[in-house]
Amino acid sequence: MNPDRAFIPLPIAVLTISDSRTEADDRSGNLLVQRLTDAGHRVHARQIVPDDIYRIRAVVSAWIADPQCSVVLTTGGTGVTGRDGTPEAIAPLLDKTIDGFGEMFRVLSYDQIKTSTLQSRAIAGVANGTYLFCLPGSPSACATGWDALISAQLDYRTRPCNLVELMPRLLER
Repeated sequence: MNPDRAFIPLPIAVLTISDSRTEADDRSGNLLVQRLTDAGHRVHARQIVPDDIYRIRAVVSAWIADPQCSVVLTTGGTGVTGRDGTPEAIAPLLDKTIDGFGEMFRVLSYDQIKTSTLQSRAIAGVANGTYLFCLPGSPSACATGWDALISAQLDYRTRPCNLVELMPRLLER
């Protein structure tokens, strides 16, 4: 952290992808909201959608098009079973992928869940200047993703570099 830089709060949207969860029992979405607000960011929007590629894309596309939304966090739908389709929904929307995110997430997850981390298809990228991070649906995975990777990259004080300094519309304010 660089104490000479001021923290810049970001507007962050949270999307839970689930066929069964509601806001009352959405532990992963609640965890992400708690973590981002504890860090000083604000919730731009929050929604739960079924694991349906087109419904996921519709919500995320609207947030990407919204100049007031800087980051989208998704939880759920990144596995290899049934209707898991978050990567297929999000990948076509990305202008650039952040390959290191998924790679690092799986390395960190290995310490907790060993080879089961192979089943994670966590991805990240940028679309229309909005950063997207797609996390698995477990609270533990969301905590790992936020605590070990995302939070520092969404903090302008992180050195030697962070994603906030690549968001010119925020720095122009």
